[in-house]
Amino acid sequence: MSTRDELAGVLADTINKQFKDMKVAYFLDGSDTTPTDVKDFISTGSTMLDLAISNRPDGGIAVGRITELNGLESSGKSLIGAHILAETQKKGGVAVYIDTETAVSTEFLEAIGVDINQMLYLHLETVEDIFGAIEEIVAKVRESDKDRLVTILVDSLAAATTKVELEAEFDKDGWATSKAIILSKAMRKITQMIGRQKIALVFTNQLRQKLGVMFGDPWTTSGGKALPFHASTRIRLKNVGQIKDKKNNTIGMKMRAQVIKNRLGPPMRHADFELYFESGIDNEGSWLKVMKEHKLVKQGGAWYTMDDHNGKEIKFQSKDWPDYLKDEDFKAHCYQMICDKVVLKYEKNFGIDDVVIEEEPSE
Repeated sequence: MSTRDELAGVLADTINKQFKDMKVAYFLDGSDTTPTDVKDFISTGSTMLDLAISNRPDGGIAVGRITELNGLESSGKSLIGAHILAETQKKGGVAVYIDTETAVSTEFLEAIGVDINQMLYLHLETVEDIFGAIEEIVAKVRESDKDRLVTILVDSLAAATTKVELEAEFDKDGWATSKAIILSKAMRKITQMIGRQKIALVFTNQLRQKLGVMFGDPWTTSGGKALPFHASTRIRLKNVGQIKDKKNNTIGMKMRAQVIKNRLGPPMRHADFELYFESGIDNEGSWLKVMKEHKLVKQGGAWYTMDDHNGKEIKFQSKDWPDYLKDEDFKAHCYQMICDKVVLKYEKNFGIDDVVIEEEPSE
């Protein structure tokens, strides 16, 4: 490690003396706890999506940051949000569900793993009320237990209206822009408030198509540019297929989640997984698929072969995979192999000759 610059140290001391009530000047060498440090991570319920977001083992969405889950209708936004609440409770945290759609199913939440007896549910209609409630929650957490993990899910921002909209006549100008204006002001304030707290703020949002767009991204989201700007992570969810049972009933969806914005790791990475209506994400099934893609297992017909944590070759079928993962040592062995392949290692001399440029697939 290089020696700290003497002048930089003097400047840091001088600036911090000017701001008597708070420290604003830091060094990012690990000697200080800085506002940019991620206080904790919360899993999304999908190991592959966690790795795509945080680019590190045992990651997920960042605490102290804003995360947006966007997609078309029936793309799994609320389900991923519910998984995040369940994972928050597993870590001993408080789950807060702010509902604007009046469409919450308690049976669904319990199937995902949410303890509804411990979850705080708020039904709010306007953006003003939503951010007013968030401010109250943050203030109370600061007073009572600032080290307690809290996750606030707003489902959804697209369905939230404003007080101006509720009172306005639809044939009059001006009301349509009120939501974007309020969000712009509220996001600046909330981003600063949660940045130093163990609070994760998650919004679900609806994708809408831009009219007349022939080049670039044809999709946009509700509420203007404030949320896309302030969110540390934006995840776009897409339904890429249906899962049916033997009676041809649809029981789930094949999902693709793409990290379209990321301040925690490389952007534009994606994760594929299967999602079942009765039980949520099939996390273990996605492990086997990724291990096959990276040649960590060999497939011959219906059989897979690989070396276990003891170096012994094992042979199994896909239906046996969940049983193998019940062995914690074997599971840790598989997880480490996946991380070694998936986690991007930054290299100083990485250049254009080391990459393959692919055309963006059309929708």
